Amino acid sequence: MSSTLTNIRNLSLDELKTSFTEFGEKPFRAKQVWEWLWQKNAHSFDQMSNLSLAFRAWLDAHYYIDYITLQDQQISKDRTIKSAFTIDDGKVIEGVLIPTSSRMTACISSQVGCALGCTFCETGKLGLKRNLSVGEIIYQLVIANRFLSEADERISNIVFMGMGEALANFDNFIEALS
Repeated sequence: MSSTLTNIRNLSLDELKTSFTEFGEKPFRAKQVWEWLWQKNAHSFDQMSNLSLAFRAWLDAHYYIDYITLQDQQISKDRTIKSAFTIDDGKVIEGVLIPTSSRMTACISSQVGCALGCTFCETGKLGLKRNLSVGEIIYQLVIANRFLSEADERISNIVFMGMGEALANFDNFIEALS
């Protein structure tokens, strides 16, 4: 990705409204783009068919869409679901959905690897590769919710105990929570 482009998944709805208004678009365009990104799972601006070609070209010139894909998934007998995701730069992160009789907990990653180096932890042995972006953190939940909706279930609890130490990526962690 060009360093001059901004990862659009890292922007809030208000930030999108401000940017689009400065470009001369109506504020409601931000909501349309937001829906394409987070509800319709768009991977490119070309997919955003209810936006003008000129606006899509402008988006493409100023932003990029990061993307994570489900690489592998294992489901245990107790319905725990372990997932491996490939992120935009080809690195792999992990997440787990842990069911109980009263809730579904999503355990998601905040970093690729971990700097703490705990000897009992495989992630710690990797060392820290990088912090995940706000969009990468949130998108793990989007994929998990999409998977669970097929079974008519929802995430009721979120913990940042996948790969990495959430407090070592505090700013993105807090932004993702909001």
